[in-house]
Amino acid sequence: MVMGAAGSKLEKALGDQFPEGEHYFGLENFGNTCYCNSVLQALYFCIPFREQLLYYYSNNKNLGDVEENLLTCLADLFTQISSQKKKTGVIAPKRFVQRVKKQNEYFRSYMHQDAHEFLNFLLNELADILEKESDAAKDSIETSSPSEKLANGPNHSLPNGVPKEPLLTWVHKNFQGILTNETRCLRCETVTARDETFLDLSLDIEQNSSITSCLKNFSSTETLNAEDKFFCDKCCSLQEAQKRMKIKKPPHILVIHLKRFKYVEQLGRYKKLSYRVVFPMELKLNNTVEDIDSEYSLFAVVVHVGSGPNHGHYVSLVKSHNHWLLFDDENVEMIDESMVQTFFGSSQEYSGNTDNGYILFYESLGGKS
Repeated sequence: MVMGAAGSKLEKALGDQFPEGEHYFGLENFGNTCYCNSVLQALYFCIPFREQLLYYYSNNKNLGDVEENLLTCLADLFTQISSQKKKTGVIAPKRFVQRVKKQNEYFRSYMHQDAHEFLNFLLNELADILEKESDAAKDSIETSSPSEKLANGPNHSLPNGVPKEPLLTWVHKNFQGILTNETRCLRCETVTARDETFLDLSLDIEQNSSITSCLKNFSSTETLNAEDKFFCDKCCSLQEAQKRMKIKKPPHILVIHLKRFKYVEQLGRYKKLSYRVVFPMELKLNNTVEDIDSEYSLFAVVVHVGSGPNHGHYVSLVKSHNHWLLFDDENVEMIDESMVQTFFGSSQEYSGNTDNGYILFYESLGGKS
């Protein structure tokens, strides 16, 4: 059996360096579910997220019959992986995939799906479920019921009767950052700032660039003039202005989505950009409001394989205990760290290299934010 052979090969490769208590399991593909598998592997090796989910599961199984939802299915899947007797193997995430399709018709078809849209849907859905559970707990007479503790994660108990507004679930605590949109009126110099939260950053990409330059472009100053003038409240009229986006609060887990699919007017369809975009192992965020350099370390990459947006395949690269692994549905293999750079993209327009980094997962080195 190939899968077993691959598993034992991985165990041989790691030998006595196999991390204690760790599990490397491939996920079965149900026709077109590589978009889901690649994201799940990245999230499983996002350790703070995994720990919160396992904590949620261990508490939740004592809460009676909680109605099945996406959160319980994911917690169940992660628990299944982490409690395997074997170190390697394959698991079929059947219940979870069925739940995704039940919940969202977008993922029901057998068409090629987008991993970034799936990640976005999943994180928002999990946060919604935790918020609802916490609201339900607040409605009950007890001030601190198990659900509320679970939504806030372990060790965040609140003083009796103190309302926590707004609720920051552990999904938010891991992934949410705050952007501030600053607009300066060029007539009166008044700066208007508007904050917005994000769970990931979608960046426009250019040929032969880097994540750092893409982030610089993301925060570059844009002039609003002609038809795009800004209504200044102080001047009470439309004025020329300058606008820029900065990161006000960097998240603990920074998820960067590279916009590799671009709509081409002349073609009337989306085209994949296999541009070479270098993503470093260690990333410094310079475009923050306070200008404090936030340092991050890369731990997972979801890779899109293929030349177009409507077909292709997803795999993920994951860093676990200082080893890099490649998860390709059922197959898991060890790779050399130097191999990660083969997924930057291609500096030639029409090259055969279509295995490109698409979603990057970085963890803050500054401890829990």
